[in-house]
Amino acid sequence: MSNDDKLKVRQNFSKKKAFKELTIIRDTIFWIDIVAEGQNENAIFARPFNIKDALPQKLTSKKYKIKNNFHGYGGKSYKCIDFKNNFYLIWIDQLTKAVWFQIFKEVAPNDRAQNKYLDSVQESRQLSKSIEGNFDSSFVISENFFLYGICEINNRDYLFSLNLKKTKQDIYRIKKFKNFAGELSSNTSAKLLSWIEWDSPYMPWEKNDLFFAQIDLDGKIQKLKKFKNKLINAKKNVSFFQPYWISETILVCSEDSSGWWNLLFLDVSDIENIYIKKRLERNLIEYGVPQWVSGRTFFSGTIKNLFCLAKKENSLIVEQYKDLVLIKEFSTPFTSISDFSVFQNKVLLKGYGSDFFGIVLEIDFAKKVLSNFSEQTYIDHIKESSKPETFWFKGFEDKITHSFLYRPLVDNFRKPPLLVRAHSGPTSFFDGSYNSEVQYWASKGFFVAEVNYGGSSGFGKAYRDRLNHKWGIVDSYDCKALVLELIKLDLVDSEKVVIFGNSAGGLTALNCLLYGSIFTAAICKYPVIDLKDMHYNTHRFEKDYLNSLVGNYEKNHHEYINRSPINHINKIKQPILLFHGKKDTVISYKQTLKIQEILIQNNKYSEVMFFENEGHGFKNIENKEVVMQKSQEFLKKALNI
Repeated sequence: MSNDDKLKVRQNFSKKKAFKELTIIRDTIFWIDIVAEGQNENAIFARPFNIKDALPQKLTSKKYKIKNNFHGYGGKSYKCIDFKNNFYLIWIDQLTKAVWFQIFKEVAPNDRAQNKYLDSVQESRQLSKSIEGNFDSSFVISENFFLYGICEINNRDYLFSLNLKKTKQDIYRIKKFKNFAGELSSNTSAKLLSWIEWDSPYMPWEKNDLFFAQIDLDGKIQKLKKFKNKLINAKKNVSFFQPYWISETILVCSEDSSGWWNLLFLDVSDIENIYIKKRLERNLIEYGVPQWVSGRTFFSGTIKNLFCLAKKENSLIVEQYKDLVLIKEFSTPFTSISDFSVFQNKVLLKGYGSDFFGIVLEIDFAKKVLSNFSEQTYIDHIKESSKPETFWFKGFEDKITHSFLYRPLVDNFRKPPLLVRAHSGPTSFFDGSYNSEVQYWASKGFFVAEVNYGGSSGFGKAYRDRLNHKWGIVDSYDCKALVLELIKLDLVDSEKVVIFGNSAGGLTALNCLLYGSIFTAAICKYPVIDLKDMHYNTHRFEKDYLNSLVGNYEKNHHEYINRSPINHINKIKQPILLFHGKKDTVISYKQTLKIQEILIQNNKYSEVMFFENEGHGFKNIENKEVVMQKSQEFLKKALNI
């Protein structure tokens, strides 16, 4: 590899300010960022809304590792609550495995120093004792200074409370859930709580229940009610997404009984008689995603000014509601949005596009009336990038299936080699956002295709359900079907086709190499290769996931064996490059170790590389560089280019 190649790989992974977990309260925005390069330490920062050149104020002064590990995949790691005219900042620290909080007040504009916008009213304080478990950050504060939350201890979830006037206290367990719970929220007075629960064998996006609880002055549950309605979840498996209070009595969420995650407004004036205030049914629009992580926000604001995100085809729209009536729909230039927060007329979000990196967008709707978010957005477009092209093709059982195509940026080959990407997480999806790896390969003359195989999200419940009991079949078939279609159209070199897959996508990729495959080689990171081992040894959150993807283990044991690449490694003669982290708690690196010798015996170009300090998903920039460099060296040999 030339020095120029190495430079471009390094540029792909250059560090910038992350602006993670953005929130707006009043005129202040909050976020999390690293403290210094290479340090396992971060902090919460703040600056005034819509003053982008303002220097950030660091709010958490001690050494913290602010991170959420709830249910293994985590989510948002802090919450800022506007309470008693102050900012109550609450966060989860992994160094002490405890909940911390600090109180701030606004500094008058005339008294602000260059980078000081908030004054500490009370210094940081450790609220809870350390626990052998995980906290979620969906915290709620009641009028009598109790903090409510959900935690995970010894493979069980609990609703708990803490007294904000005490330190290093044992958590008070209010309710022991049957299995999983999450998305805690409350009405404006915090007298009513809401959350979702789910139990095996379902994942939260397959079936969950929406609960409400009335809390007495002592912080105990006085009344408990599960929402049930014959129009929605009386006879169906329904998934509720992000229950969120917009007033003292009205809650908004989305639910997928129609086949799409659509908006639902509930009146909870009487917990014993919850009724539907308004229900929207719109096909081809999704107001939700599978809840792998907690704290995903699609709704923010109040009943007087509510903003909602919705996925519409390949783009995202923002809707504005006043008193439950849709008054405006805004198109956006974004293919995905990671953070979304609203305070009164102020909207804050972080958006991504097909030819630009994540940008922080701040709009005050009290001052501007927009028809399109793009009017307010300055985007530094990446000029030399391959734009995603939507391509529909016939997949498994001739069902129309979605993909994105990226044409090569240079003509380095008579006909371009094809790199097929299978996404990680069977319910995940490619959204067309800028991906540096895709662009790297396009800049080398490769044709890249991203497959939203049956089971992917964003295309409705029926599309997601295509993978039920057929993981390892539908996904692999769809990847092959796309390749055959591109070869038929004479767009790619039929003798140089490589499939990429990480995690669940690794199972898809390796299964694609079996039985007279059209694929020349495969590159996988931390792949799923043994479904039996996954059934017995994966972490709690995914323990029963295979029930829907493959079937009940006892009744479908042969399918677990047949669809596991580890049991067919001797049949694979194509070269394979595998990467795995030794700290992976989702898929043990020892599984990859088991097949290492066989792979290398079967093909001299096969190679396996382990990283000592990586988990499930590589974080270290230098390791990412190594992966890219090794991948290019591997492809040069495997494809003879």
